[in-house]
Amino acid sequence: MKLKSIVIAVAVLAILSGIAYRLNRSQKPAESNPRVGRPLVEPAAIAGVQRIHLSDQGKTLNLSRQQDGTWVDDGYFGLPADFSKLSSFVADLTGAKVQRLVTENPARLARLEFKDSRIEFLDSSGRALASVTLGKMGERAGRFVRFGNEPRAYFSDLNLWLDLEPKGWALTTLVDLKPDAVSRLEIGFSSGTPVVAAREKKGGVWKAEPAPAGQVLKEDKVSSVLGYLGSLRFSDTSEPSDPKAIEARAHSRTLKVSTFDGTIYTVVMGRKPEEKKPKAPAPKPPEGKAKDQATATAKEPEFETIPAGPVYVWVTSSDAKAPVNALMARRSFQIDDYVFTGLPEKAADLFEPGPSAPPPEPQKKG
Repeated sequence: MKLKSIVIAVAVLAILSGIAYRLNRSQKPAESNPRVGRPLVEPAAIAGVQRIHLSDQGKTLNLSRQQDGTWVDDGYFGLPADFSKLSSFVADLTGAKVQRLVTENPARLARLEFKDSRIEFLDSSGRALASVTLGKMGERAGRFVRFGNEPRAYFSDLNLWLDLEPKGWALTTLVDLKPDAVSRLEIGFSSGTPVVAAREKKGGVWKAEPAPAGQVLKEDKVSSVLGYLGSLRFSDTSEPSDPKAIEARAHSRTLKVSTFDGTIYTVVMGRKPEEKKPKAPAPKPPEGKAKDQATATAKEPEFETIPAGPVYVWVTSSDAKAPVNALMARRSFQIDDYVFTGLPEKAADLFEPGPSAPPPEPQKKG
């Protein structure tokens, strides 16, 4: 009986093995799918991309490639796009891998939250070179994805946030200069003569032209101004006819930066100053309360303070082909307040007493 039981068990296992083999042959394993193990976006597939279209939650964003290879942010007045951000974005997509085929079942697809979160790389005719629709995030990391109109979902190790705010893709840099490239710096004030600092070579000592008697330049102050001007960025823009920008220019100061290669940047910064104006007279109280409120009314301040306006900047390069010249004609550019308030307010702020001359040596007798 024991031998007979063993024979029956072996026969059953053989039958089950045969069924499993036939099932495996009839169903192609997910790992054999050509997308699995490949980049989410193939670099070669998007080599001819001319436009990138992003969409999410009803919002859209378009970035377009220009003939010279640069990119512009179509949704933000056609200003140049931040190429470093764009490069990082593409690197995330081409660096992510498709890890597995998840499902081709329509019911399961519906549960993976594929809506309108889509990334499309388009050629000059508008044909999609690559199209990825993003589903929900994985439990710990990664994301479910679909390709084009394919009726199947995959899981990738992509971790990406779609920024659909047009201003977030614009290149905010207006001036990008290394301090070593600067040979001359002219600092103007709201009134009085500008101070000019110059040096003969990179890393040389800054000298004023001319310096007050017994005074020398504060090199840290010069370096601070160069830091503000050499990495000048805008925080917001408006129309060139913006009244706030026009009023700011009426209260501006001018600075000039010259480089060793002969380029000169003229930077004009301005803001409407803080204003104190008489307060509107308080309404007269009813006759019965006039005496009770007389004291309180007398204690009210005579003036109200209106805060200073935003800071605007205008930049001109002596190089007629410099992109910043064209930008200035298209928009008014607002910068952070600290750039303006961090500048020296008067010429005396740039100087300090020079080293004292050594006392004369005593004369030797005889």
